[in-house]
Amino acid sequence: MLAPQPLSPCVSEGAPPLEAALRYLDEGRFPEALSCAAQASAFYPDEAAAHAARGEALAALGRMAEAQLAYARALAVEPGNPEALLGAAHLFAVQLPSSREHDELGALYAERGLASSTGSEEWLPRFALVASMALNDLGQSGDALARATLVLKYEPGNREALYERALALFELCRFQEARVAFSELLEDPQRGAHAHHHLGLLLEREGLWEEAQEHFDKARALSPEDFPVPPLPSEAEFREEVVLAVEALPEDMRRDLQGVPVRAEELPEDEDLLSGEPPLSPAILGLFRGPSQGEPCDGLEQPCRSVVLYRRNLARAVRTREELREQIKVTLLHEVGHLRGEDDYELAARGLE
Repeated sequence: MLAPQPLSPCVSEGAPPLEAALRYLDEGRFPEALSCAAQASAFYPDEAAAHAARGEALAALGRMAEAQLAYARALAVEPGNPEALLGAAHLFAVQLPSSREHDELGALYAERGLASSTGSEEWLPRFALVASMALNDLGQSGDALARATLVLKYEPGNREALYERALALFELCRFQEARVAFSELLEDPQRGAHAHHHLGLLLEREGLWEEAQEHFDKARALSPEDFPVPPLPSEAEFREEVVLAVEALPEDMRRDLQGVPVRAEELPEDEDLLSGEPPLSPAILGLFRGPSQGEPCDGLEQPCRSVVLYRRNLARAVRTREELREQIKVTLLHEVGHLRGEDDYELAARGLE
């Protein structure tokens, strides 16, 4: 790996280097911001704000590993520094590739900042917004909704918070409220594609296939990279893929599935989504129904256990038929884990989200 090029001297125009760095960050002049933040952190190594500014500039320039170190240095110097907490939260929750570990770290930093900024109209909504983003990504939609609502209390027109609120409502199966919320974002230049996509998902659940497809097509036209054409197999083809995935399981798993039907369905039913608290996400890829192995089936309809895989949700989660086959396999392993008594956290730890 090539070493980073030496930085240009800080051109502070008579201002202190940290002040110049912050001005350059506001102007989007990130190389200049990095030069001045580096100088500020060299002059004042115990100044957390200087390391935080360096982290922000590095992240904006795509130098993510260095940005993580800069924020770690800032928080080692001053654990409660708001600039460092917010920057680290945003780095992990938004700027780095999405993963459970990144989202968890982003949420932790944001929640720590939120706890220390009570009553601050400057910091509280900023931390609450990043927390809402991270919590939505983690599937903690009730908490995400609360954080988005907090942002909107201070900033009623905040479009990012309005989107996170709409997304949380959808994930919480509050479908009518979600429909209104996404409809209000259709003309938003940054979030319109996602609003159309979610309206398509909502209409699809109502069986309004043509109207749903119109919204899916609009989402794809606005953002083809985010919403490619899903590799949707026919119902018969999908059932065959599920059969092949079951046959390819290890012998001990096939043995566990004896007497447990594995079904292919289009979309999750409301009854399944609302069977627990909090509700299940409408975008789930599969579901295990019934008690885990070793628990009694007393009073339950026989067979009391079953696994279901959802054709439309699985096809939308991938880009190719090959990826679809792999995702069917992973989803099936996830549901067998539930059959064996593992919860979602244990399965996530094993890479079976």
